Formats: sequence, structure tokens, C-alpha cells
Amino acid sequence: MASPKMIKPTESELEILQILWTKGLATVREVHEELGQTKDVGYMTTLKLMQIMNEKGIVKRDDSMRTHIYQAAVNKEKTQKHLLSKIIDNLFGGSPTQLVIQALGDESHKASREELEKIQTLLDSLKK
Repeated sequence: MASPKMIKPTESELEILQILWTKGLATVREVHEELGQTKDVGYMTTLKLMQIMNEKGIVKRDDSMRTHIYQAAVNKEKTQKHLLSKIIDNLFGGSPTQLVIQALGDESHKASREELEKIQTLLDSLKK
């Protein structure tokens, strides 16, 4: 089984993980139906991808019943931190400042007032 530090999920795997992190437990059909709300994907593609994810250790599968139940085998926060660290290093030259400037300056993903207040609270605590 892969260590959480070694996980390099693909974009499609991340979409499935998001569903499993939200639902906790889900069948392939449930994941497929969720994916189908935002993209055109075949059931067999979803099934194969989840089987591969199980082999990689990204998800766990309970096959004790006729319908297999899947759950994320990796922690959401650890996965986010790992991927964010790679993005900062590889895309922003190791500068978290450049990442934040790019993220907050993006017109297509404007931060809400509540989000900005949370960011300000974090900045205030980091200055202490």
C-alpha cells in the first residue's frame, strides 16, 4: 500500500477522492452518479479507475458483500498539504507568497468576505 507522502493522484483520482471524502463510504455506482453531474464519464471507466486506486492504496475496498464499498485510504488534509507543497515548489519557485497573490488576484475565483476574514485572522496570528 502506498504511503500518503508518496501519493500522486491524477486529476480524475482527485475527483473521486473528493466524493469519497464527502460521502465517507460509497459504491462505484454512487461515485459514478456524482461524477456524472459534472462530466461525461462511463461507468466502466469509473469502475476501472477505482480498482486502480485500490491497487495504489489511495482507496480501500470492502468486498465482503456483493456490492463493493469504497472509502478514501488517504487523509484529505495530508493530501492537500502534499499537493500544495509540490505546486508551490514546482510552479511558484518555492514562494507561498506568489501562490497567494495569484490565488487572491484571480478574477474567476473571488474570495468571499468570510474567506477574506479567515485569511486576515490567519495572517494576524502568523505575525505574532
